[in-house]
Amino acid sequence: MRAMLFAAMACAVTAGMPATDAMAQGNNVTGFGKDNREKPEKKQYVPASKAQEKMFPLDATWTAVSLNGKPFNGADRPSFIIDKQYRARGYGGCNTFAATAFPLREQHLAVGPLALTKKPCDKGTGATEQDFFIALRTAAQWDLVGSQLVIKSQKGELKFDRAL
Repeated sequence: MRAMLFAAMACAVTAGMPATDAMAQGNNVTGFGKDNREKPEKKQYVPASKAQEKMFPLDATWTAVSLNGKPFNGADRPSFIIDKQYRARGYGGCNTFAATAFPLREQHLAVGPLALTKKPCDKGTGATEQDFFIALRTAAQWDLVGSQLVIKSQKGELKFDRAL
């Protein structure tokens, strides 16, 4: 680099031109001022659009409509409510239950261990109730679809209607 500088100055002296012009021509530099520098384009940051975070409807009572598309029949349909202290309580179709339930970010749901009454139930109701409790306990995500609450779990999808 130094050799090129000395060579450019030597040529400039012999040719009779100023040294800075000779260096500029030899290195293809267009200028040294602030105004002559290339300015990179500034791209404006635009955050990715994210779906609006939904709020879990606390203090609303929900009555089960179906589990994995199979409807709950009769007057003894499972139901539950989650209050503002994140306590879930409800009815499974034969027994009552209580648990802690926390709505989390991105519409996830964490349900703690269920405390159940131990009333004797007929075989069909007991099996349906057990499936409901397993699906509720393993709940992973929730969503409001129209007027229904949908809870997705490892054991399937629970759909609820808001009770009046």
